[in-house]
Amino acid sequence: MLTSFRRIMDVLVLNAWSDNYMYLLVEQASKMCAAVDPVEPEKILDTVIKHGLTLSSVLTTHHHADHASGNGALAKKWKETSGEKLIIYGGDKRVDALTNLVSDGEVIKVGHALNVKCLATPCHTTGHICYYVSDSTKDCHAVFTGDTLFLGGCGRFFEGTPEQMHQALLGSLGKLPLSTKVYCGHEYTVKNLEFGLTVEPNNKALQERLKHAKDLRARGLPTVPGTIQDELDTNPFMRVNQADVLAHAKTNNPIEAMRVIRSEKDRF
Repeated sequence: MLTSFRRIMDVLVLNAWSDNYMYLLVEQASKMCAAVDPVEPEKILDTVIKHGLTLSSVLTTHHHADHASGNGALAKKWKETSGEKLIIYGGDKRVDALTNLVSDGEVIKVGHALNVKCLATPCHTTGHICYYVSDSTKDCHAVFTGDTLFLGGCGRFFEGTPEQMHQALLGSLGKLPLSTKVYCGHEYTVKNLEFGLTVEPNNKALQERLKHAKDLRARGLPTVPGTIQDELDTNPFMRVNQADVLAHAKTNNPIEAMRVIRSEKDRF
């Protein structure tokens, strides 16, 4: 699947493992690209060659094997194919084959026109990074969220706290332009939205989004990308300051609501 952004950038969506997504972020003018979480390196390389692209870097969201374990093999294969070294970015020294450790606010270039801002979103893992992409005109926006933000949901708090996830979702990602396209790490959307309806059964936007997601999956299509606006309208983890979500969690505290509904989702 290909998403084009006004002839400036493309995002190629690639399935991996059972329910993972990998991505190729492409600057159209130069055909330079970065791979996001390339856990199946052969598939990435085949796609790069098929589309006549030049792979410059890997953007790793976090160190878990289903996101980072293909890095070393891809770097080796790309070196053999092109003679060029692959730069592998990540926010955690546990990332496989890491060459460049990034920090919050750091900006990476892909080609000449694409700026990739690193957003530290610790919680799922302590070193989790989301990658926010904009072009030089600021007209195109996309964010690769790994296992921090899913469409309709969020990642488990393996190495963090409800406070950290609240900051990641509402203090960071939720402040991106509302039209920003969201590319997450897994195809969990239908189940996430079904859970969301247990929190907000009267949310009509959520009801419609679930219907649309089920239709896409029935046709064998991915539900990505969503948008930040979609998440603010339908994702219970980004709606913990809303009255209905607070009432469901039996609290007036959004942080406590985050804890409660994450605990419920873990058992869903």
